[in-house]
Amino acid sequence: MVSKIICYALNGLDGVPVEVETDVNKGVPQYEMVGLPDTAVKESKERVRSALKNSGLLFPINKITINFAPADLKKEGASFDLAVAISLLKASEQLVGADLNGIVFLGELALGGELRPVSGLLPILISAKGHGYRKFIIPAANAKEASFMGGAEIYPAHSLTEVVKHLVGVEKIPPLQTEEFVVSVRTAGKKSSADLKYVKGQPVARRALEIAVAGGHNLLMVGPPGTGKTMLARCLPTVMPDLTFDEALEITKIHSVAGMLGDEGIVGVRPFRTPHHTATTVSMCGGGNRIVHPGEISLAHGGVLFLDELPEYKRSTLEALRQPLEDGCISVSRAGGTFTYPSRFMLCASMNPCPCGNYGSAERTCSCTASEIRRYRKKVSGPLLDRIDLQVEVDNITYDELTSAEEGESSAAVKERVNGARRIQHARFKDCGINTNAEMGERELSTFCTLSREGDDILRATFEKLHLSARARSRIVKVARTIADLDSSDRILPKHVYEAVSYRIYDKMD
Repeated sequence: MVSKIICYALNGLDGVPVEVETDVNKGVPQYEMVGLPDTAVKESKERVRSALKNSGLLFPINKITINFAPADLKKEGASFDLAVAISLLKASEQLVGADLNGIVFLGELALGGELRPVSGLLPILISAKGHGYRKFIIPAANAKEASFMGGAEIYPAHSLTEVVKHLVGVEKIPPLQTEEFVVSVRTAGKKSSADLKYVKGQPVARRALEIAVAGGHNLLMVGPPGTGKTMLARCLPTVMPDLTFDEALEITKIHSVAGMLGDEGIVGVRPFRTPHHTATTVSMCGGGNRIVHPGEISLAHGGVLFLDELPEYKRSTLEALRQPLEDGCISVSRAGGTFTYPSRFMLCASMNPCPCGNYGSAERTCSCTASEIRRYRKKVSGPLLDRIDLQVEVDNITYDELTSAEEGESSAAVKERVNGARRIQHARFKDCGINTNAEMGERELSTFCTLSREGDDILRATFEKLHLSARARSRIVKVARTIADLDSSDRILPKHVYEAVSYRIYDKMD
């Protein structure tokens, strides 16, 4: 008898339907799997065999052939175990009267028959629902992740025995109750200890940070060690707008595929990724031998990628950031295929002005030679710097500023202004397919960023004096638009252009 059961494989962030066909026939007992299964799938033979026996079910002593269709798609991972087991039971006529049509089975089996969680469940459910499937049987450990899927019948099971009883009608599994995404609930108990009110001094850097978040711009802080660059960066998530459900869902899909989803079931706070400077290009961009996992730039999607001590990263790793910073996505090509992951993040980087860290400091003396300083700065290429909208200097603060009892403006107050600027941008770009000023293309720039004659003269003088590129000019205009939004101004005024130009400190360095 031949049985057909539906499960799903992952192709990047998309689920692909896979039909598990099982043929149980008379003949010399053997167990064959075809359809490009990898080692983990082939090893399901023994997991399924033990799970069936330890669940009180019969493993057929016949000639068994299992085919995973489509046959030209590589099947990877252990999420096919449950579908294989059910397919075997159906083919050996142990599920009499069970209607399996339209049910998607997902889960890894333990030797005792328990169901273990699988990675990438949420993107699979979303894809399967888009393909018309509405019934799913999944591991109970994945229930939290699946609870945000509306419009579907999802049955979380703890074991193979529970699944069999449910299918034959002996004991039904209660369907999973859908949860509503609420930001305040998701972020409860996860508030960061970082807050801008604890940052002493640094008014220019604080202002630049606010502008960067308000418009989704990239930020570079240049200054001596110990001046608060890292502390400022860690305050970024506290002033960023709360996640919408669609944003949370997209971020959760990426983290689910990467196997990094926690007990919450859905990501409720914006990611803040801080890879070490020894990170490889593959770990940053994503990849693997066969399974292509998301890299740091995709895990930072919707949040912040913080690169501390920027020049210490490998040149090839930094250059790999250029395309994702422009396109908001990255395509990773490997032997197993080409996979595209979203990577629209805010890049925040910090660096010293020279090897000793004291060049340009008002408090300390630099001990580096001119050639050492040039060599240090050349570690970060001009094309990458061009893609960083705001470049600010962070200098040492005095002892009196450091020990002052007076607190600065809180992150909550800054976040309120950021939300106001984001609302203006959402209304402006509602028909453009973008959300922030940083995402504007040339069409949006010509439509929404018209400069006055005085403002254009300021930008022209800056362009010629600093020998800026066309990209740098566009980014200055985008920053000026964000500054105007923070001022609730419909027009970009000359003062907004002046301030935007002032945040190109690296372009001014010799």
